[in-house]
Amino acid sequence: MLDYFCPISHSVPILESPIEFLKGVGPQRGELLRQELQISTLEDLLYHYPYRYFDRTKLTKINEINSQTEYVQIAGTLVNIYEEGTGRGKRLVATIYDDTGRIELLWFQGAQWMKKSLRENERYIVFGKVSLFNGLFNISHPEIELVNAENSAGGMQPVYSTTEKLRIKGITNRSFAKLTQALFERISSEDVPEVLPEGMLREYKLLSRYYALRWLHFPDTEEHERMARYRMKWEELFVSQLMIARLRLQHVAQQGWPFERVSDNFNNFFKLHLPFELTNAQKRVLREIRQDTGLGKQMNRLLQGDVGSGKTIVAVMSMLLALDNGFQACIMAPTEILAQQHYFSISELLSDMGIAVRLLTGAVKGKLRKEILEELADGTAQIAVGTHALIEESVQFKNLGLAVIDEQHRFGVGQRARLWKKNDLPPHVLVMTATPIPRTLAMTMYGDLEVSVIDELPPGRKEIKTVHRKDNTRANVMEFVRKEVGSGRQAYIVYPLIEESEKMDYESLMAGYEQVKIWFDENKYKIAMVHGRQKADERERNMQRFVKGEADVLVATTVIEVGVNVPNASVMVIESAERFGLSQMHQLRGRVGRGADQSYCVLLTGNKLSEESYKRIQIMVSTTDGFKIAEEDLAMRGPGDMYGTKQSGEMKFKLADIVMDSAILEETRKAAQQLLAIDPKLSMVQHQGIKNMLAQQGRQSHWGKIS
Repeated sequence: MLDYFCPISHSVPILESPIEFLKGVGPQRGELLRQELQISTLEDLLYHYPYRYFDRTKLTKINEINSQTEYVQIAGTLVNIYEEGTGRGKRLVATIYDDTGRIELLWFQGAQWMKKSLRENERYIVFGKVSLFNGLFNISHPEIELVNAENSAGGMQPVYSTTEKLRIKGITNRSFAKLTQALFERISSEDVPEVLPEGMLREYKLLSRYYALRWLHFPDTEEHERMARYRMKWEELFVSQLMIARLRLQHVAQQGWPFERVSDNFNNFFKLHLPFELTNAQKRVLREIRQDTGLGKQMNRLLQGDVGSGKTIVAVMSMLLALDNGFQACIMAPTEILAQQHYFSISELLSDMGIAVRLLTGAVKGKLRKEILEELADGTAQIAVGTHALIEESVQFKNLGLAVIDEQHRFGVGQRARLWKKNDLPPHVLVMTATPIPRTLAMTMYGDLEVSVIDELPPGRKEIKTVHRKDNTRANVMEFVRKEVGSGRQAYIVYPLIEESEKMDYESLMAGYEQVKIWFDENKYKIAMVHGRQKADERERNMQRFVKGEADVLVATTVIEVGVNVPNASVMVIESAERFGLSQMHQLRGRVGRGADQSYCVLLTGNKLSEESYKRIQIMVSTTDGFKIAEEDLAMRGPGDMYGTKQSGEMKFKLADIVMDSAILEETRKAAQQLLAIDPKLSMVQHQGIKNMLAQQGRQSHWGKIS
């Protein structure tokens, strides 16, 4: 088949040309690349980086593989290609051998396509993870490439991510290498202009942009690849830190309502109605908030505090500060359950002070909703507690001075920003999270916010004892729970509910519920169940039974992860704990330990665990420090969607890893601050490349007002 080729127009920059105009692509392949990998232009192909390299000089002999071996690259001859098994158990098997031994290769997916593409008695290079099954080593779903005249030479050759559909249509890793090579034959350094000033390149010892991109795709040596990757990581992190630093400057310049007085509401609550003495950490945070709100600039502050550290009382006293200065306040929560929990606790705290607290959620309808909207508009309602219902157009405040956003990572940037429009000048914003955020992630996601941390628990709280038990000890676990419940306390039993396997998980939950009823005689114990498939009123009714002590055991999914405060609950059993992430387990554990009794968290797993699952369980058993857990979670899972960054529209990194590249992150943060100190509007000639890059990044992501 002849290569499709269309001359690229010189009226637009060459990298903006459609991908099908590149030699070797054409309309059909171009459409496939768009659908499968979102590669629409030559620029998209340029930034489709290899994720590793075949280094022909680094091969492992098969007889060198042992139980300590993780990944290997071996060269050998492929023989005995056949399929075995039926239905879902069907797989493709092949054997590769070198002059020292042989090892099996397995494919459970795409077996038919692989069978057509593999050739017996040909030499291949194979890369993959080694597994041990029935005493024999094998490699499942390896990367495999035929050795031929084109690639038999040594050196580093790129390996690109692709999809099964692209491979079936003949767009393999080798195709990507050829297309990228064709691209570099058509472009020069003039088509990839430098965006960083020359002085910055010298100061931080960075490659030029053109050579960094060229060497990322086709490095001659490992050192070339390292230098290229470092340059592009540096650029990615620098852009993120520059955008955050500019947002911070905007916040600093943003006029806000001055809270000049600390008067009756705040002082009376502090002296007469505070149910316990504040910790030093809570006092410190309140001083920071008072200072921020008194400056005449809009406050944008992130309040981090581990589960049970007392963030709510800080939020209440901050809202009283707003009331003392003639303003209204609101607190927005991500779920009905959490909003109701806040409403009940805040109403109780302020019950003797004559302050009008109102609850507004999607469940509030008709006449009551109309009354609440009128009270917010005329100022009769002083504090509003609600869900995202608070940011609807129909909700108007008379004079909103403070907006508190709880569990903020569950709201998108756009949702949070809509609170800004609820007054002529934007209200002060206090963003709260019980999910401790590692410093590197906070610098990337919330670097434009001032940060406060409540780093001590209220006095009298006992550390939750966490233990790991396997399924074969279930009887002992249930006997322990029964003993705790028999002593007048309550227990949670939580099952996983993962979207991808919701039907199976739901069936496991129902089976688990029936099993719990066997363990806990219904004539003696009361059991309630809560899950996402229930109607809202049924779910709330069951939840309230547990909250009020009318149910001894609550069988639930992770809908109770946040927002349930039952001081009498002393046991949390997490079923199939190996399927939960660290932060989620930590949040669930935080549902107990809220009273004076010793509390327990039991991580119940299957009898066999993967290495990663075992590591997660051991971390949970070894510490209750949320910040340590968050750091470990970030290191294990990556920033990805860990804190809702995908739904919040935050910046994505192609190469940079904020855990592994924390040193670069620190360096780029400093560089961004220094640059803006010299040229805050980026108006100097040498900074136009950076300015253009920021504008482009702003169009691609949805960066806006973080709070």
